[in-house]
Amino acid sequence: MFDSHAPLSRRQMLVQAGTGLGVVGLAATLAQDGRLLANETDGESAVLGALPHHPPRAKAVIHLFMNGGLSHVDSFDPKPQLTKYDGKALPIELKTERPTGAAFASQYEFKQYGESGLPISEMFSHVGAHADDLCILRGMHADVPNHEPSLLLMNTGDGRLARPSYGSWLTYGLGSENRNLPGYIVLCPNGYPTTGAANWRSAFLPGVHAGTHVDPRHKEVDKLVEHVRPRLSPKAQREQLELLRAMNAEHAARAAAQAAEDAKLEARIQSFETAYRMQDAAAEAFDLSKEPKEVRELYGLDEDPTRLHGRMCLLARRLVERGVRCVQLYHGQGQPWDHHDDIVPRHLELAKQCDKPHAALLTDLKRLGLLDETLVMCGGEFGRTPVVEMPKEGSNQGKVNGRDHNHHGFSVWMAGGGVKGGHVHGATDEFGFAAVEGRTHVHDLHATMLHLMGVDHERLTYRHAGRDFRLTDVHGRVVSEILA
Repeated sequence: MFDSHAPLSRRQMLVQAGTGLGVVGLAATLAQDGRLLANETDGESAVLGALPHHPPRAKAVIHLFMNGGLSHVDSFDPKPQLTKYDGKALPIELKTERPTGAAFASQYEFKQYGESGLPISEMFSHVGAHADDLCILRGMHADVPNHEPSLLLMNTGDGRLARPSYGSWLTYGLGSENRNLPGYIVLCPNGYPTTGAANWRSAFLPGVHAGTHVDPRHKEVDKLVEHVRPRLSPKAQREQLELLRAMNAEHAARAAAQAAEDAKLEARIQSFETAYRMQDAAAEAFDLSKEPKEVRELYGLDEDPTRLHGRMCLLARRLVERGVRCVQLYHGQGQPWDHHDDIVPRHLELAKQCDKPHAALLTDLKRLGLLDETLVMCGGEFGRTPVVEMPKEGSNQGKVNGRDHNHHGFSVWMAGGGVKGGHVHGATDEFGFAAVEGRTHVHDLHATMLHLMGVDHERLTYRHAGRDFRLTDVHGRVVSEILA
């Protein structure tokens, strides 16, 4: 039921007036065909007219998600004291999820890069070449040391309940700059990450703002996006869509008579509309053969045609170049960075898959003049302990050469989109266990991301179940120290 005390959105007004949501969906489709002049803000979001709240520094977000928990003390947060105490008990109390033991020094060498001299592990030497573009947040912390709630927290701002993902909030508030492609696209090969589609759902926001999952293991456009090439003629398709429009309009009229809005119907109409427009746009956007040879070589595709992460990064660049608001790249299904044992060489093996592509993405965005307006983020849902994990049935293979989960302190790096380059913000303690300076909660990361996109995280709200919800709930502060 509508809240009689709350102001009506444009959509609610249309429903209660009996106009019918089907007509709204059809209007944008006809406008795309040049058969109807439609308003550019044709009801995509009730708040579009009020946003952005201030001049944005970034237009799009690319999130490189190292799902499973990248070890910060082996990548972007060197700890010489771990080498000193290697194999010995640390003089601090550690509260870890599983039994842990002595200090475990990083087995990877760190080197200073760029004029800024940022120390970065040998695992990410190609990314290190971009040190002067990187802003490393070493004081990150989350709530719990478990994958499921930490993944949800990083993506939706809540580790327990069904909440909209940050990509859904972005498209709800800002829309997409390309009406022929989804505003929020998720790339995850060979399946889903832990907790699956809950990471990119729209929850109580309109369904059109949910992320669109694409499995990038496929190279053929027809397999990347199913049914992207129409089997029917344009005339036959138009007849189908007009029939669907009439049926949906009739259904919406019945809902209007009952003073109830059918959100699922609305989402269905929008999905049909987007799918119709995607037929040409998606086929072009996902076709990497259109890239010149030197660009494919930059991402390592000609060197190794099976290089999956390189294809994903190039796809991400092509999508934001075409106005997609948010693109997420998960390293793979499940939690590939979850190394409770054999962190050497397993971390290095994964880093080799993404180091060169991540560097190529930054190079390519800068080459095209897109880095300044694209916020790139890279990290996992938490970090890993500075001490070794002890053998435990069901956790590891009885080895003593891995690290447990660590939500008390970890690192995320950002680049472009209005953040300071060659900059480190915050710090963990001398051993890398807990954030002690510049402490940055995931809510603060979200607040800062929205700020860079021109959005005040306290003002972007959606009324649901009798209260106004927002991505950061009742928390979060903009980390102004990292703003360029």
